[in-house]
Amino acid sequence: MRTLVVTADDFGLAEEVNAAVEAANRNGILTAASLMVNGAAAADAVRRARRLPGLHVGLHVALVDAVPVLPPERIPGLVDRGGRLRRDLAGLGVELAYRPAQRAQMRAEIRAQFERYRATGLALDHVDAHHHFHLHPIVARDLISIGVGYGMRALRVPSEPRRVLASIEPHRQGLQLVGLCAWWLRALAHSAGLLTPDAVLGLAWSGALTRDRLIGLLNHLPPGLIEIHAHPATTDTFAGHAGGYRYAEELDALCAPAVRAALGRSGFRLGSYGEAAEARVNSAIDRGQECIKVL
Repeated sequence: MRTLVVTADDFGLAEEVNAAVEAANRNGILTAASLMVNGAAAADAVRRARRLPGLHVGLHVALVDAVPVLPPERIPGLVDRGGRLRRDLAGLGVELAYRPAQRAQMRAEIRAQFERYRATGLALDHVDAHHHFHLHPIVARDLISIGVGYGMRALRVPSEPRRVLASIEPHRQGLQLVGLCAWWLRALAHSAGLLTPDAVLGLAWSGALTRDRLIGLLNHLPPGLIEIHAHPATTDTFAGHAGGYRYAEELDALCAPAVRAALGRSGFRLGSYGEAAEARVNSAIDRGQECIKVL
């Protein structure tokens, strides 16, 4: 398999993000988007997705640094004084390990986000998490357990090969702390029958995936099912933006003719997790039929 999924995160965060997703899907190499159902512009994102048959949408589960789907009083351990989901990932992660009530609140919020996604009527192409919080073992376990019941077939495992980064920028080392967690997450996902990518690229350059870096990634893609993860927007400043992110530059990169040319040279075809999952099922059926013929 040499399939490339190019995904935009935070779909639904703001109309500036949504407009960029639409532009990059129509005029660039973007094939997928992860919908933040609790984003301020989620309704606008769903309307755009319905008129973009080539855009494969998944759920961006946001358990931190966002507005919750549930009323804050129902999940007091997950929110700050303003009623927003907490931003202290480390502190929340530790508390989830030893506070059963907090874990129950987290499960309720995860379920509420899957329910809201189901209400959109969009097919569920894949699932991932805001700030990759599903690398936390407890979050991963519950997200997978709940998600499978909602038809989840594919899960992002944020694991970036350091050798690919080093071939583009020799000093770049990648995210070294996630290796063991990513290995465990992949094993857990596979035990649940979920499809996972062989690598996810762009993690170390989150918010700074420039044209040259994107071309470098396309020139050094490892074999398999690969995801490139991006954050495009039409401007760098909007409600909910992350400081220092070069959103508009990422949009330009996704639509650049030189990027399309690099993709053409790569030997990869653009696709989605849903298509890859379907191909896996069809392949298993074909193998089964061949075995029956032999018998």
